[in-house]
Amino acid sequence: MTELVLPNDTNVFGNLMGGRLMYWMDIAAALCAGKHCRTQVVTASVDNISFENPIELGNAVHIEAKLSRAFTTSMEVHLQVWGESFAGKERYKSNEAYYTFVSLDTNRKPTRVPELLPVTEDDKILFDGALRRRQLRLILGGKMKPEDAQELKALFNQVKP
Repeated sequence: MTELVLPNDTNVFGNLMGGRLMYWMDIAAALCAGKHCRTQVVTASVDNISFENPIELGNAVHIEAKLSRAFTTSMEVHLQVWGESFAGKERYKSNEAYYTFVSLDTNRKPTRVPELLPVTEDDKILFDGALRRRQLRLILGGKMKPEDAQELKALFNQVKP
């Protein structure tokens, strides 16, 4: 998805407002998740949006949304955001994040989503990390006890002092 940063999208410093960017990211991620499951989807969580570089007035915003893993009724979408200066003709990374969506049936109840099979090495890295990120989200949201997070335990048990 590509957007142009206009005056109404900026803060007092002439940079894209974070809230506007998160709105655009939510749309891109919802389109990605919805295309995978072919149902209506709703945002369940947003993880760690890290703002690395501002995007200035008049620059383009490129949002790349990619499904990283499908669970039973939910999907994790990885987003990368790039700014592009028309004047300098440079493209630079602005931020990235993970959004989680739940697939809903016609009665607005969670419904199963199709499996996702990773293809490239990058896909496999995102896919493998998704289960740990999911467990962390569930713990932070109070939906999982830390002692039940087997993937996270395995990660920490590998580290030797």
